[in-house]
This record gives sequence, C-alpha cells and structure tokens, in this order.
Amino acid sequence: MSRIGKQPVKIPQDVTIKLETNSVHVSAGKAQIRTPLPKGISAKVEGDEVILTRDRDTKEMRSLHGLARALLANGVYGVTSGFKRELDIVGIGYRAQVAGNKLQLSLGYSHPVEFAIPGGIEIRVEKQTHLVVSGVDRHLVGQVAANIRGLRPPEPYKGKGIKYTDELVRRKAGKVGKTAAA
Repeated sequence: MSRIGKQPVKIPQDVTIKLETNSVHVSAGKAQIRTPLPKGISAKVEGDEVILTRDRDTKEMRSLHGLARALLANGVYGVTSGFKRELDIVGIGYRAQVAGNKLQLSLGYSHPVEFAIPGGIEIRVEKQTHLVVSGVDRHLVGQVAANIRGLRPPEPYKGKGIKYTDELVRRKAGKVGKTAAA
C-alpha cells in the first residue's frame, strides 16, 4: 500500500470537508479549495480525519493514491495557513508596484512590464524590490511566482533579475583582461 496514501489527513476544528463525486471541497472561513480525486480513488470522513482508498492495486493507482492524499493535505493546509513564495528583485532601477489587479514591474526594458494577478492570489510589495506571492492553492502560488521570475530570470554575471529569496544564483567570472606583459 502507498505509504503516503494510507496516512489519514487530519481535519482541524475550523475546516469543513464536503465530499463530492470526483472531488473534495475544503473550506475554512472565506478560504476554499476544490481538490479533484483521480478515477479509482475514493474518500470518506471518519471523525476528524479523511481517509483515501483505491479500488485497484496497480503501480499507477498506488502513485495516484499518494498524489491525491498529498493534494488533499495541501488543500487543508492552504485554507488554514496559506502558502507563500517570496521574490527579490535585484538590479539598479528594477522595482515593482501593485496597481489594482496588475503588478507593474520596471525590469530594465524600454517599457514597463504588467503582470495580471490571477484570482485567488494576493501579491504584496513589501519594499519596491521584495514581493510576497500568497494564496490558498499551493500549485497556483508556485506557478504565479515562477511566471513572475520568468519575466527577468537572474543572470549569472551580475545577478540582476528576479529571484526567489532563498535561491542561490550561481555566479560566473567575467572576461579576464590581458596582462601587462610586454
């Protein structure tokens, strides 16, 4: 049996779980998320836990069992605590600001770059060079952060660009000039 899939998902006090045919609806307060269940995986609530079971024991079903359990656990964690990714903008004149539902970035191009903020995602600009992407859906938070980083990934010579706060940019040596030997 899948080691991850067979573990039950604990349900905190303020979280409500609603089982649907092919998905599980998780909500707490205003935050809510729908986690799809793969075909052949079923869920049942027992007390303060959700237990996922599979109907066949093939390699594919075992992997989907673990995946479904991990996605459900991420949904429960997301509605209670939320997920966030932090980004740093490195470079002279590089800055960001939020205007309505758009993120406006100055990234050294001849024009400002506008990034539309999707629903369910909150972007805070703590300094002009530090962004915090947060939301309930772990996948969406990571994808939005990756899309923002992709607008100007860090370059290896000076380190300029958008990088994750915990990311180490591997630096390269520049050109080596001629020696003054004559």
